[in-house]
Amino acid sequence: MRTLNLGILAHVDAGKTSLTERLLFNAGVIDKLGSVDTGNTQTDTLELERQRGITIRAAVVSFVIGERVVNLIDTPGHPDFIAEVERVLGLLDAAVVVVSAVEGVQAQTRVLVRALRRLGVPFIFFVNKVDRPGARYRDVMEALAAQLSVRPIAMSSVIDAGSRLAKVEALAPGYEPLFTPLCEALAENDEALFSDYVLTPDRLTAERLGRRLADQFAEGLVHPVFAGAATTGVGVPALTSAIATILPDRRLDPDRPVAGKIFKIERGWGGEKLAYMYLTSGTIRLRQYLDLPKGPDRVTAIEVFEAGRVRGVTSFRAGQIARVSGLAGARIGDAVGTDLLAGGRPQFAPPSLETRVVARRPSDKAALWLALNQMAEQDPLINLRRNEEADEVFVSLYGEVQKEVIQSTLLTDFGLEARFEESTVISVERPVGTGVGLQVIFKEPNPFLATVGLRVEPRPEGAGNSFALEVDVGQMPASFYRAVEETVFETLKQGIFGWQVIDCHVAMTAARHSSPASTAADFRQLTPWVLADALLAAQTVLCAPIDRFYLEAPVESLSGVLTLLAKSAATTMDSVIADGIARLEGTMASQMVQSVQQQLPGLTSGAGTMETSFDHYAPIAGPPRLRRRSGPDPFNGAEYLLSLHRHVEGMS
Repeated sequence: MRTLNLGILAHVDAGKTSLTERLLFNAGVIDKLGSVDTGNTQTDTLELERQRGITIRAAVVSFVIGERVVNLIDTPGHPDFIAEVERVLGLLDAAVVVVSAVEGVQAQTRVLVRALRRLGVPFIFFVNKVDRPGARYRDVMEALAAQLSVRPIAMSSVIDAGSRLAKVEALAPGYEPLFTPLCEALAENDEALFSDYVLTPDRLTAERLGRRLADQFAEGLVHPVFAGAATTGVGVPALTSAIATILPDRRLDPDRPVAGKIFKIERGWGGEKLAYMYLTSGTIRLRQYLDLPKGPDRVTAIEVFEAGRVRGVTSFRAGQIARVSGLAGARIGDAVGTDLLAGGRPQFAPPSLETRVVARRPSDKAALWLALNQMAEQDPLINLRRNEEADEVFVSLYGEVQKEVIQSTLLTDFGLEARFEESTVISVERPVGTGVGLQVIFKEPNPFLATVGLRVEPRPEGAGNSFALEVDVGQMPASFYRAVEETVFETLKQGIFGWQVIDCHVAMTAARHSSPASTAADFRQLTPWVLADALLAAQTVLCAPIDRFYLEAPVESLSGVLTLLAKSAATTMDSVIADGIARLEGTMASQMVQSVQQQLPGLTSGAGTMETSFDHYAPIAGPPRLRRRSGPDPFNGAEYLLSLHRHVEGMS
């Protein structure tokens, strides 16, 4: 059977988990609908998810629609848990973007659609909650085209929107009112169809239009829009039919070499590591050794997702998602075998906040560090950081809700009470120019049995960090080059001012070793020093995160709102006034967002709303804000070598 990896994505509270429940119920996977409010849904299994009524971890459930096996992935909608969404985007064949008919397009909707378009993942829309007071189906359709730069095609007709008696009728391609707008949309990218539409419209059969719709959807040219109410099931059958017919799937080969990706890590009841893995080719069997980046590990147990359940098996094949035990060295994002999905830069911005975590009982310091490490396995973007000299632990965050969830998890899962200090904004450093560093073997002051030469230079904004070899790779063991590359990326986490260096290209320009005395450790210890010299020569500029905001407020409060934005150094780039509501779009420093959100209700009698999402990093004027460094400081060569010497003495 063909396999379809389907993501359900949305802004928080748009109803995606309710839609997932309805799809499972209609497919016969569950015999009773769960509710987010009562905390008994199929995919929200964490106790915190049930308590808060939000999705925190991505969940997988598999079922059959027609001739397709659908691996459905329910993802968090709250922006604080965007890292969970990022980890599954690369697996998807298609996605359903759920939009509330009441709230319409929201900040997270824009973020998700941009990411899907960058990845080339085709997506359809489901306008949910058409039976709720204030539902605006037509307005939402217009907003999709205007705010998301997509080509929406209404596949549903809504009668009595905003009423509990709302009805949804599926539209047929061969008949009005769908025939004309469908032909016009498809004809924009199909000359033959355009010619027939103008000259011989009777040749445009429902079957032909359906095929061209599926083809152009797969190419990301058009975006069908369905409407309904997930809680009552109205309109969902038409969406289910589209999943079975329009969405592209894939036929995978279980007989080819193993290739897959680990996209989620959990801990079992006994503390064992459970790796969620999707295979693009091959078959994995019990007790088989798998090639992972940190070395081979043996599979000790396999559970697959089938028919809405999880069951133990002795093997799983391409197209299936499994939960695998025994992979002690597994990390989120690891390629298994030759992974066709590996690579690619992150689709979302890293966390922009950082907080210090303190154990309420001093005796729990070691246990807190261990617990946070286990949590970092499940969410690497919390970017756990420890300053050993000051005995301080820091975690990176997307927002205050994530902080509360981590704090609750520490208490409920590990029995640890922890205090989280006030969050601070994370700055970054960008290289200004090109710089080089070089230390030569057997030449003072280099005490290591290694030669390392590095050149750093800036990359385009948002390009991320990269590494390349500009030396003869045959002159040294591959492990030495790998040690340099890994250490480069690790060292870039703390630049000249102590902040992470971004958008930086590092090239290795010189390499030499002394056989058989040199070891990979020589290159790991020398690389930070050389890279620091190169960064000091290039210099870096400190940058702060800037958010894009979308603000709505009554017209009568506009003057006060504009004054608040001006005091916050915000830049307004677009403004629209309609129906007594002012809609403003612009940018402001991330550190000002919380203050504006706190003052907005008082200025607008509680009617104002503001949504934000990360937009870019901008240089900071004035003296750079220094961040306390963790570990030896390679930017002070003498102190760095002395620290390494002390460390070696302490181990001997």
